Amino acid sequence: MRQRKVGPEDARSWLLVNGARTDLFDRASESRADQIVLDIEDAVDPANKDEARAGVVEWLSRGDRSAWVRINDRSTEFWDDDVAKLAGVPGLLGVMLAKTEAGEQVTETVDRLGGSTPVLALVESALGIEEAVSIARARGAFRLAFGSGDYRRDTGTSADDLAMAYPRSRLVLASRIGGLPGPIDGPTVSSSHPVLREQTAVTVSLGLTGKLCLDPEQTPVINEVISPTPSDVAWARDFLADFEARGRVIRDGSDKPRLGRARKIERLAQTFGVEPA
Repeated sequence: MRQRKVGPEDARSWLLVNGARTDLFDRASESRADQIVLDIEDAVDPANKDEARAGVVEWLSRGDRSAWVRINDRSTEFWDDDVAKLAGVPGLLGVMLAKTEAGEQVTETVDRLGGSTPVLALVESALGIEEAVSIARARGAFRLAFGSGDYRRDTGTSADDLAMAYPRSRLVLASRIGGLPGPIDGPTVSSSHPVLREQTAVTVSLGLTGKLCLDPEQTPVINEVISPTPSDVAWARDFLADFEARGRVIRDGSDKPRLGRARKIERLAQTFGVEPA
């Protein structure tokens, strides 16, 4: 299995994989996705939940295999079995909790999983967006993600960038307030790479730092767009070199924010392997 070099706190591409299709797991694991998520929630018919869950547990329990798992939301009858069967599974990196609408749902999930498994809260409704700050501040919350499709169904909102700016920005602010890494945007359904590139650029412009994806072929585009550009890396390294050369002296009010940005770009460039132009 491919060893992922980008940890979940910085992960750009999060590949959702149908949890009932165990034949797809190895291919997904070998893909260029920063993280993979085996989905036993919306991707699986209720009649097949037990079989899909068992297949996920069996795959994660063999060898060096590892993944996140999207579990069913707290209000369903399936949540209890999900956390009971996944607790202690060797390859489980964390869970994505579907339709999160309260901080208590995150904390209860992490407690039932043993207290140390990270919970990625998938926010998919008007109530979830309203409670985003309390969700981000909940014990056990690792990162927020946007379930954009279900949010649109819940609110009647269009997929237009302007219409979707508020919920995305709300998750960005909540993540900052809660001290979490940047949130993960919803997926792009189109198979067109230009469309994916354009929509991922909107993701970045609003401050989100990851994106769900539905196909391994989408991952290189997402990774490229969310990474610092080579010219950004060149600027950051030049600025940091100059800062060191002048004895780390802050010259004016703009130096401090530029220093923070340069250090962040340099860290991400090293994490993602981006070289300056």
